Amino acid sequence: MLNSIAAGRRLALRTIAFQAAVTLVAALVALLYGRGAALGVLSGGGILALGSLLAAWKGLAGGVASAGGALWRLLVALALKWMVVVAGFYLAIAVWHLPPLAVIAGAVIAALAVVANMSWQARG
Repeated sequence: MLNSIAAGRRLALRTIAFQAAVTLVAALVALLYGRGAALGVLSGGGILALGSLLAAWKGLAGGVASAGGALWRLLVALALKWMVVVAGFYLAIAVWHLPPLAVIAGAVIAALAVVANMSWQARG
């Protein structure tokens, strides 16, 4: 087998770690614009990283399954991720009153970190 489930888990954890690191750096840069902006960027990126972690945990759990079972597991994982993202955005913007633009910027930066990491993994 060329690509095991364990390799997928390792790749997912490396990607999420990179996503979290980029979010922390972006939050430190946003600190130049104030505490609220930094917390917004940190929460936006953290929400996406948490959603990715939960999706990887659910989607890659359970070992070998039929094609239908694996697809169902991935769909449930994706739905779980987006429920976490929507709930997190609601908490960050409506409840904690963080700057919406900073929260969205943090999420975009975290999403771009995933794309960049996957691109680098494909080359290496």
